[in-house]
Amino acid sequence: MAKEWILNSAMNRFQLNFKRNVGPTSESIRKCSPKNLDEWRNYYFDNVKSKEHITELGKKLYTKITEVIQSEVAEVSEQDCIDYMIQLVIDRTYDGYVTEIQTIYGQLQGILKVKIEPAPDEWDRLFNVDFFIKVGEKFIGLQIKPVSFGSGAQLPEIFKEKNIQEETHKQFTESFGGKVFYIYSVKNGEKKEIYNKEVIDEIAAEIKRLNG
Repeated sequence: MAKEWILNSAMNRFQLNFKRNVGPTSESIRKCSPKNLDEWRNYYFDNVKSKEHITELGKKLYTKITEVIQSEVAEVSEQDCIDYMIQLVIDRTYDGYVTEIQTIYGQLQGILKVKIEPAPDEWDRLFNVDFFIKVGEKFIGLQIKPVSFGSGAQLPEIFKEKNIQEETHKQFTESFGGKVFYIYSVKNGEKKEIYNKEVIDEIAAEIKRLNG
């Protein structure tokens, strides 16, 4: 299995399995409509690429693995591996998290046609608020939560957290006049979108209320 992974990775990296190297295999096998493996093998070597050509590609693959990749692997240090794992787990996860939140509040800002601003650190600590909308002299609080339905435990944990934070959100309302709203973010393919879309109307109604 490990050997196959190495062969497959190197073959894809150096594009030895691309159409320009091995020909139109999918199209060719449909054209051949073989009854067995031998029939397909004979057709391919006679009509698509010769066995000598594929053998040369195999030799090229061996050279790439034993010379190019082996030389690159020899340059990788233990510290490189440690740094990479930390960057992958910490830095890239955080970057993705921030991007998702920015995408969601950007969508919300466009829909509501209001300015949404990051909350001061003090508001984050005291009131569990990530962003705010200023309405006159009053403020609405927002908390954006990326969620994944791949994790069965995540949603219950988020709702539990919401219940715990309700008291701080009440304190925010008492201090600044506006309610605090949760916005749940989900990934739909490559796009991130607001899951609880009903919250948009709720925020709009709160803006209208604060405007009098």
